[in-house]
Amino acid sequence: MSAQPPKPLDLHQVFTWLVADRIVAQADARALYNQALGLQKSSAMAMHPLVAVAQAKLQSAKPPHRPLTLDWLTEWVAGRSGLAFYRIDPLKIDFTRVADVMSAAYASRFNILPVEMSATELTIATADPFRVDWMPEIAKVSRREVRLVMASPLDIAQYTAQFFALAKSIKGASRQGGQDLALRNNFEQLVELGKGNRQLDANDQHIINIVDWLWQYAFEQRASDIHLEPKREAGLVRFRIDGLLHQVYQVPPTVLLAMTSRIKLLGRMDVVEKRRPQDGRVKTRAANGQEIELRLSTLPTAFGEKLVMRIFDPEVVVKTLADLGFPAADAARWDALTSRPNGILLVTGPTGSGKTSTLYTTLKALATAEVNVCTVEDPIEMVEPAFNQMQVQNGIDLSFADGVRALMRQDPDIIMVGEIRDLATAEMAIQAALTGHLVLSTLHTNDAPSAVMRLLELGVPHYLLEATLAGVLAQRLVRLLCPHCKSDDGVLSDEVWASLTPGTPLPKPERVYRPVGCPECRQTGYRGRSGLYELLTVTPAFSRLIGARTDNHQLMRQGLADGMTPLRVAGAHKVAEGLTTADEVLKVTAAMNAPAG
Repeated sequence: MSAQPPKPLDLHQVFTWLVADRIVAQADARALYNQALGLQKSSAMAMHPLVAVAQAKLQSAKPPHRPLTLDWLTEWVAGRSGLAFYRIDPLKIDFTRVADVMSAAYASRFNILPVEMSATELTIATADPFRVDWMPEIAKVSRREVRLVMASPLDIAQYTAQFFALAKSIKGASRQGGQDLALRNNFEQLVELGKGNRQLDANDQHIINIVDWLWQYAFEQRASDIHLEPKREAGLVRFRIDGLLHQVYQVPPTVLLAMTSRIKLLGRMDVVEKRRPQDGRVKTRAANGQEIELRLSTLPTAFGEKLVMRIFDPEVVVKTLADLGFPAADAARWDALTSRPNGILLVTGPTGSGKTSTLYTTLKALATAEVNVCTVEDPIEMVEPAFNQMQVQNGIDLSFADGVRALMRQDPDIIMVGEIRDLATAEMAIQAALTGHLVLSTLHTNDAPSAVMRLLELGVPHYLLEATLAGVLAQRLVRLLCPHCKSDDGVLSDEVWASLTPGTPLPKPERVYRPVGCPECRQTGYRGRSGLYELLTVTPAFSRLIGARTDNHQLMRQGLADGMTPLRVAGAHKVAEGLTTADEVLKVTAAMNAPAG
């Protein structure tokens, strides 16, 4: 470390360095200093000097004149001070363990936060590189060598409050519930785990705090699903972010059991019943006041109930097709198909490919005051006032087919069937289309032409498909490159490009992008997802093939002749636009057959 000034880092020291490094011009230094000082003095609470400079929204005097953001300033001061710059990733910090090192008051007093701990070393992030009088004391208490790194002062303040509060709740819940539940080898005893007298109360304040933190944290991290998974030694908490699962934390089994009970209670589920799967839903609010809905699903496992919470984005139903990733040409064709007064439109793809978002976006656009939109779903994904939604209830013999039959007597204009799973549902959907209704539904097939073969395999007569099927939309979701850090020095071989564009004369782009990783994307290089779409319009020529006992390759060739863009080629367009990578497209379309030439 460089020589330490006799006092903590202050605004004067920061501006002295800024001028010395020619980041701030000498002629402007006094005025800019006074501007930052004014912000610092006007703050109700003590403001860190780097925060004051960042809030002044200064720009570097050096080309390319980048803005002096808090992250940039922190990294710059870290280098000036001989410290490593550290980005705090809460997904990678065992905050219960690091909270044992010091109290929250001690951490706040010195503006520090433990972030990593090994058998011999303790890494502590600081916002003041020259205030190190606490280091000997912490080294002695922890019996470890202290390694000092520098992190954003706002991150340290935020996570100090969060980590220590949550660690306190988890420890309090663990003490109350006990952590000595014996795990036996007998399976029947394992599944009864947690039914003893030492079970935690789902309404315990510690548990309430943990569940509230879990939801807010998931919203902040842009998670689409939250998994609570009981294991032999501990309970796992995992988030699905941009399609990939990330382990967030481990909690004692008794705490996870109480968390599950708390969430089931809020979801109006049977808290006592742990032997069969259950479904429920909860409405809560994010920190910004936005209402968010979660769909709950439990599953009995060897070590207790596994709970998955699907987080529904309330913005889905106000998105446009362009927001979902539709190319302009496909969006226009899809709008034309959904403007028909009758017929069947199918959306296909595996679970998690965005079919529900496409259907809800489409129905929301169609649900005007002049039409009656009715849905039959299992379960109802998101409650939308513009639709009349019915939940399938297999326990009382209310199947998809029964639901469509009931809706036919409700004077509908547009019917959405959650999924065509059997011949009875397919026949009712076709009857609805034949009697003048527009029917939208989903199937699980790899590509658009396969939907025809799937319906024929179910037993649907070919002549009914010819009369009613209007179009099929196959789709996948690909991760988008993070716009903050993607690099344009990627390399794409001719062989890879040929695998993306089989039989399609699409020129290889001169420049492709690759993922890098930054705080905005959690160092993954990707942020957000977009759809790939394969839209098949049933033309007279295609319709004639349906009844000709044809195969999927012939249907694919006709679809291509009619203007269909294969999923993999749709991905190639996004690669050429710099939105994603060839590896990402090939991964999500791995099960696809190459388009017939």
